Amino acid sequence: MTDADVSRAARHVVFAPLRDGGRVEVVARRISEAIGLGLIADGEQLPSELELAGALAVSTVTLREALALLRQRGLVETRRGRGGGSFVRAPVDASVERLRTVLRETGVHELREIGDHLLAVTATAARLAAERASDDQIARLAELIDQLEAAETVGERRRADGLFHIEIAAAAQSARLTRQEIDLQGEIGELLWIPFGEAIERDERVAQHRAVLAAIADGDGDRARRLTEEHVELAISRLIEFHLQLTQSSP
Repeated sequence: MTDADVSRAARHVVFAPLRDGGRVEVVARRISEAIGLGLIADGEQLPSELELAGALAVSTVTLREALALLRQRGLVETRRGRGGGSFVRAPVDASVERLRTVLRETGVHELREIGDHLLAVTATAARLAAERASDDQIARLAELIDQLEAAETVGERRRADGLFHIEIAAAAQSARLTRQEIDLQGEIGELLWIPFGEAIERDERVAQHRAVLAAIADGDGDRARRLTEEHVELAISRLIEFHLQLTQSSP
């Protein structure tokens, strides 16, 4: 994923002041979500500690501790000397067993709660994007669908899928919706792409994305919202079904 694939609006949200406090874990989660979703590219140098702390509205001490936590998780490396700084390392795709364990331990009620939130945010963003998206934003969304169609690894599919929805929120010209979409994709995106097609299927997902994009390009907000609702509801219902299969098969 290159910088050209990520709109300035989406990146601006990543480096915007934190609204939910300046705790170390909150800062680390903001940056790790952005790395996992491809909003910050592999190998990219983060802003200086002073600049990044100022952008996120946290102390430099808090930021240093968050960066130390990200280094422990293998998401950031620090290089010394001239041209040094903190650099992003793309995450290793989660193991199938770990994802299944997470899904098994996530209750049906919680999955429905996440799904309801995702439904509200994503469908609203699609409706507004149909009214507000520029030609450049529509072209960027088309590129992300092509990337999803061509993606070979689970991580690539997850990032292309997540970025598609994040960019729709950015095209809706709403920083709040974009922030919420990033959080939701960071929370549930990996689970939707558990390998072997138990949750969702790529070609079907691509076709759904193209239908949503066509509605946005046509300026048909109601159709974009309806198609997005169907898209999200199907994914969550399959995820719940797979969760139930996993819990029933557990010893």
